[in-house]
Amino acid sequence: MAIAAVVLLVAVNYRGVTRTAGLARLIVSAVLAALAVAVAAVWAGGPAGGAAGMWGAGVLSHGWYGILQSAGLLFFAFAGYARIATLGEEVKDPRRTIPRAILVALAIAAVVYAAVAVTVLTALGPDAVASTPAPLAQAVAAGGWSWAVPVVRVGAALASLGALLALIAGLGRTSLAMARQGDLPRWLAAVHPVYRVPHRAELAVGAAVCVIIAFADLRGAIGFSSFGVLLYYLVANVSALTQRGADRRYPRFLQVLGAAACVVLVAALPLEAVLAGLVMFAAGTAYRAVRLRRR
Repeated sequence: MAIAAVVLLVAVNYRGVTRTAGLARLIVSAVLAALAVAVAAVWAGGPAGGAAGMWGAGVLSHGWYGILQSAGLLFFAFAGYARIATLGEEVKDPRRTIPRAILVALAIAAVVYAAVAVTVLTALGPDAVASTPAPLAQAVAAGGWSWAVPVVRVGAALASLGALLALIAGLGRTSLAMARQGDLPRWLAAVHPVYRVPHRAELAVGAAVCVIIAFADLRGAIGFSSFGVLLYYLVANVSALTQRGADRRYPRFLQVLGAAACVVLVAALPLEAVLAGLVMFAAGTAYRAVRLRRR
């Protein structure tokens, strides 16, 4: 089923960015509706934990290190809005549209995440949240609206599809840029003459995702993913320090603060995630060094 979903999403992306955006709007609308039902169900039933459950000792039971590690592990959930930046070739007026879309997407995501987090923590408390693989569904069930639990589960599945849709679209464009520079095989740099998408890169990304689904435990990839996301955000902040004149949008201290925050969150990740990320980073650096030397 998961591989069939990947194939379907690749087929949508293959037909052009307008179809990708159209499907994304449908998915986001359905997910937001499901989250609204979930939040309403919890509060309508009268959360059992109350404010004391949310701010009890469990939240800080592992100290600030636990908070920072949680933030680092969850950082991958904020990676989606950055995929917008990879679509610069396929939107009108990207210099104006892309920054605005990123800020709007980030603001909406932060508000939604905060509303859901406060709701779940208030309903269950931190210990119960940590002990269940489906905290939102459990919070809804505890609220008394048992009919809403399937709605939450469907919404979760759709949210995963939406994230995967953006991931495939973003990685396809990233692979296109890397292929143009020779960091990936150059045949991946082809753009479809009709749909104007990097069709070979899209197909390659889809195939890679299918292989990962078939053979890997995705739960173990969360820490590794967060390491990679924080690393390229660190690179982005350091790169932004070189902007001058009309290219600069924000003061330099924000880039310094962002880079420092990335380093702190990476250091707080589980050791195995950091080691796996460092190995992958070292392999990529070595490959690039060999390629540049040969060229």
